[in-house]
Amino acid sequence: MAEQTASLEQIVGRLLELLDAMDVESLGTMVADDVQSVDEITRGWTRGRAAVESYLSQLEGSVSDVHSRMSDVHEAVWGDVGLVTFVLDQTYTMDGQQQSISAPTSILFRREPGDWKIALIHTVPIPEAE
Repeated sequence: MAEQTASLEQIVGRLLELLDAMDVESLGTMVADDVQSVDEITRGWTRGRAAVESYLSQLEGSVSDVHSRMSDVHEAVWGDVGLVTFVLDQTYTMDGQQQSISAPTSILFRREPGDWKIALIHTVPIPEAE
């Protein structure tokens, strides 16, 4: 598998490419069965692969024109656990409204037999200063 030799930063880059393409099926293969996720749309925790896949499927009909970019990226690995932190700058259209976010993001990986799987996605935008 190509991802075995890829850095975690490269895997996150692939995750964002799939998200931009709204390739829900491929995104589902990247997460652990017990994945947990929070973002600006859910505003709460989504737990488990089935729940995350269901959430992503719901986005397919309401979100389009997704463009994601990473900056300030840091990667760390401790044995079978890895962490990528970065700032996610993202634009998308949701229900006809253009959205733009800048969100400090943490993606936690766990090494499972033969591959890294995403165990946690934590991406919550910080409101603009007024």
